[in-house]
Amino acid sequence: MLRMSNQAYLSTWCKDFPEGLVLERFERFLSTVPFSAGKPGFNYLEIRAVDWTESPVYEQDLRSVPLDAASIIELCKPYVHNDCSISVRSQWDLWAYQGDPARWQFEPQALELLCYGEDFDERVWREDGHLVVNFGFEHLFTGHAGLLGIRQIARPKAESPEEERFLEAMARPENLRNYYEKTRENIKKLFDWVRRIEKALPVEKLRLWSEGEENFEARLEEILAVR
Repeated sequence: MLRMSNQAYLSTWCKDFPEGLVLERFERFLSTVPFSAGKPGFNYLEIRAVDWTESPVYEQDLRSVPLDAASIIELCKPYVHNDCSISVRSQWDLWAYQGDPARWQFEPQALELLCYGEDFDERVWREDGHLVVNFGFEHLFTGHAGLLGIRQIARPKAESPEEERFLEAMARPENLRNYYEKTRENIKKLFDWVRRIEKALPVEKLRLWSEGEENFEARLEEILAVR
């Protein structure tokens, strides 16, 4: 298998996040989501109180009846206070190189959106943000094996037959050009979404980050800059 476990995130801190405005802020945040064309709506909701060790106070699988932002907020109203977290899941469409044989597919990818009240889990919002997006797999925006970008990154040896086939395919210039093009489309979609969040909320600070990159945002800018 290709290595793809690292995730990419956006942390957003608002200028103010009082208990009375948590749900209003969260609804604006949810309203920016670029849903998958084939699988729109939010398909899961979980609310926790106090900290992550506590069982959810509310949990609902919504895959049979995905909801919009306003409907999610209605479900949250009886449960949400300043010591709560809210998690919802959805999907958005991105380019991915996968399958057997591997090919480019524009298809739904998982998303998770989180909201932290300021008294939840020892004020975790200070480190993670009031509102968080888990964009999904980091490699959808940075590529595999350091192939994309200006920097010369040490490329690891293939650890599986699938990874070896991938590296062999990307050794062909036309395939690598296509890899750049598709990845840039994903990056532009991510940046467009971040701009919508900035417009929708009273943002104090934003941080794009990932589990595998020291400076995720700079890496994305670098890939966009290559011509």
